[in-house]
Amino acid sequence: MNQEIERRRTFAIISHPDAGKTTLTEKLLLFGGQIQVAGAVKSNKIKKTATSDWMEIEKQRGISVTTSVMEFDYQGYKVNILDTPGHQDFAEDTFRTLTAVDSAIIVVDSAKGVETQTRKLMTVCRMRKTPVIIYINKMDREGRDPFDLLDELEEELQIKVRPLSWPINQGMRFKGVYNIYENNLNLFTPDKQKVTEKVSVDLNSEELDLQVGEADAAKLREDLELVDGVYPEFDVESYRDAEVAPVFFGSALNNFGVQEMLDCFVQIAPCPRPVKAEERTVDPEENKFSGFIFKITANIDPNHRSCIAFCKVCSGRFVRNAPYFHVRNGKTVRFSSPTQFMAQRKETIDEAWPGDIVGLPDNGIFKIGDTLTEGELLHYRGLPSFSPEMFKYIENADPMKTKQLEKGINQLMDEGVAQLFVNQFNGRKIIGTVGQLQFEVIQYRLENEYNARCRWEPVSLYKACWIECEPGYESELEMFKKRKYQYMAKDRDGRDVFLADSGYVLTMAQQDFEHIRFHFTSEF
Repeated sequence: MNQEIERRRTFAIISHPDAGKTTLTEKLLLFGGQIQVAGAVKSNKIKKTATSDWMEIEKQRGISVTTSVMEFDYQGYKVNILDTPGHQDFAEDTFRTLTAVDSAIIVVDSAKGVETQTRKLMTVCRMRKTPVIIYINKMDREGRDPFDLLDELEEELQIKVRPLSWPINQGMRFKGVYNIYENNLNLFTPDKQKVTEKVSVDLNSEELDLQVGEADAAKLREDLELVDGVYPEFDVESYRDAEVAPVFFGSALNNFGVQEMLDCFVQIAPCPRPVKAEERTVDPEENKFSGFIFKITANIDPNHRSCIAFCKVCSGRFVRNAPYFHVRNGKTVRFSSPTQFMAQRKETIDEAWPGDIVGLPDNGIFKIGDTLTEGELLHYRGLPSFSPEMFKYIENADPMKTKQLEKGINQLMDEGVAQLFVNQFNGRKIIGTVGQLQFEVIQYRLENEYNARCRWEPVSLYKACWIECEPGYESELEMFKKRKYQYMAKDRDGRDVFLADSGYVLTMAQQDFEHIRFHFTSEF
């Protein structure tokens, strides 16, 4: 069992939109032998879209809307990649994904440097002490000075960095990268399908001058001396303790600098680590199986209208058809066709080990955060739903399709794309999201996947918060509900939600009712 756990590498690729996450994922799959030709993400001439963007709406817009899970074998290691959406409207999906991985790769655009979304995601990694590797992308375009970028990374992401490769010029004059980790030179030839050759050269030999020209060779020697002088020796343990982030340079679109990072990554990245549950810390090497659901996706296969729940295996060995205990429902369940993924392609598996992500067919029994065990009562925490900031009434635009709309809304809400509240005053349904783009995605998916039409109506609200009272103050809660009757709603679990229509109203409510607690995430 130890061997199986040792060879697992489970990580997420995160960044600001358009830094090149999905392109990088494609190239990693290319090296893993999972795809033969990489789809040029933005080219209309090649009618191939990115492998990991499989929803219709993702192909049309060229953005990732949902996290995709992919796995492949590489040099004796089993690699599980989770490609996450960069767009802030889908940040919640990304935050949840980070609970299911052991390390992360952050992609940074060499011209733009650190952007807002990157900062937010790094905060989550810091909270969870997740080790990160930084990949500086788009070196074949004019960008900023590498030393300036490294300073910015340290300052903005609050983590020490250590370059493990170094670029020779950039933009039009980009000649390649010197691999500090393996001490060899990789020369750049722009090609989206082929992989660049490596040349072993001694830094002080004349061959280096022949390969890249005298001026660039001199600058490279100078830069590398400076790197060794400024940055401490690379130490694997400090990377695994999330204190230092190794940095690689390259161009994902042109297949450059990706393999160097992958080779180094599989050697230094941590294998699955102990996971904290509410009751105790669970070690991956325990004999009994346990795992949690961190994501649910409806309609991976439009012909079957089925939902798939993604389960991260935390300990023990998962076996097909074995009886497992569903902690929240208190029932025993069996899975006859658990699957592993290559984005939309999936295959049935017989067993899985800690670190693996297993797709379980879901007929409505799962919610995000559910735990499966061999009988022990365990609860894995840290999968919050955040308080939404945008609200609209959802109305049926085609009365003949009421059933389809109901089913569609229920399945999409199970995925955690948005939250549904039912207003107690007029019984109308309100959908709350963290970004405008989610409304368009919901409407598009209802129409295309469920054949149901909806229309949005404006509702002016400031924030939704879950409320509960301190023990013994139930009468105060009742009074609050009566006074705010028009603004009270229930969420899908039947909990009380207060829909504040302005910041002032919320502050006053918090002052007037001292014994009522207002929560801005659904975990309390």
